[in-house]
Amino acid sequence: MKTSGVLLPVFSLPSSYGIGCFSKEAYKFVDFLAEAGQQYWQILPLGTIGAGNSPYLSYSSFAGSVYYIDPEQLVEEGLLKEKDILPYRQENTGKVDYDKVWEGREKILKKAYMKFRPDDAYKKFKEDNEGWLDEYAEFMNVKDPALSEEFFKFCQYLFLKQWLSLKGYANKKGIKIIGDIPFYVALEGTAFHYHKELFKTDEDGNASVVGGCPPDAFAKDGQVWSNPVYDWDYHKKTNYEWWMNRLEHNFLLYDVLRLDHFRGFDEYFEIPAEDETAVNGEWVKGPGYEFFEVMKKTLGEKDVIAEDLGFLTDNVHKLLSDTKYPGMKVLEFAFGAWDDSIYLPHKYPENCVVYTGTHDNDTVQGWFEDLSEDDKKFLDHYLEYSTIERTGKIHLDLASLALESRADRVIIPLQDYMGVGKEGRINTPSTVGGNWEWRVKEEQLTDELKEMIKSLTKKYRTRAEEIAKQEKEELNKN
Repeated sequence: MKTSGVLLPVFSLPSSYGIGCFSKEAYKFVDFLAEAGQQYWQILPLGTIGAGNSPYLSYSSFAGSVYYIDPEQLVEEGLLKEKDILPYRQENTGKVDYDKVWEGREKILKKAYMKFRPDDAYKKFKEDNEGWLDEYAEFMNVKDPALSEEFFKFCQYLFLKQWLSLKGYANKKGIKIIGDIPFYVALEGTAFHYHKELFKTDEDGNASVVGGCPPDAFAKDGQVWSNPVYDWDYHKKTNYEWWMNRLEHNFLLYDVLRLDHFRGFDEYFEIPAEDETAVNGEWVKGPGYEFFEVMKKTLGEKDVIAEDLGFLTDNVHKLLSDTKYPGMKVLEFAFGAWDDSIYLPHKYPENCVVYTGTHDNDTVQGWFEDLSEDDKKFLDHYLEYSTIERTGKIHLDLASLALESRADRVIIPLQDYMGVGKEGRINTPSTVGGNWEWRVKEEQLTDELKEMIKSLTKKYRTRAEEIAKQEKEELNKN
């Protein structure tokens, strides 16, 4: 059966405290999705926010961001009084001010910690998570000695308790959470600090190589990332224990997991750490299918989406086929006037997940504004000869194309249902500042929007199933 959902980062939710969090507004958004006939809510990594406010550069592969802890629940639990949180209420301006959010959260959480008395639930949390929690608390205490290790553990307890409550509510409403796990970890983080053996290092314990991308038509010097590179030979000897623990924890947080940079499991590009360009980098073999064999034996069959965007070799295609994981299709990549793109909807297999765009793309409205006249003509031609009903709005036409396609799953960013322009873009890769900030306002989540999403989804789900049925009947005849 065809299923669908909405992509919206937690930080983009409405709330009264400067950033989307696990507040009553998050529960209302779950209700919104359920009433709009959706089955999935896709979010971005929930880890500690790193450099440039990126959720992909977390200090830990296990810890969650304290920004998402809802202050009002701490009042309900008796850890705070209403007067303790009122000074930190903020009007939703449509943007996150991370500095202001941290200033408020730190004061709120310090007050709550002073009143907190450890109970059996807290002791069990510490026991269940000691494998990563002690290292994380020590690491954060070194970064900020004014805050105790126990304070950081307390914050993680609140994070996990509040998130699992929200996830449980979503699941009861028929909504599954799609999470996102970065392929690499941050150089400044607990994994590299405490477990050098997991990475390629020199005799001084510094990263000897880092990840990146080779030179191409878009970047003549390639891209150099700061991430340390895994020593896959070591991981193989340990039966990928660290990775299995990391994945197991993520499957506690999410129902479905998007594996970022899937091609890195086949081969990855590494660059000498001292180099400023990627010119001297080289492709190196990754763990391949063996990794996923171990994963399936250790964790059982899990619901996984492979982020397989960009140029892929035959080996990566084979790895994807062998795992049987669905890959990703992005409509914004499809409409180059002179390009017979694999992202054109009529080419999709059933086993894939289609998006109008991802968190790294512009919104459909913003993308369309920048499209060349030739590309716009090709897009119009494609839409004219498709079987969707034109709406007169490009963002809804692309959503309709996605919903009617053969793809088993369709995920549409909320901005692309709303018709938000460039101001709604979540991230522009390789840029600093202005990313990871966009927020929806509560008054924008209207009944009209909800009914429109429900209507489009129902119409094209029915139509897609009818088309699939007809195609199977034709195949059987032949």
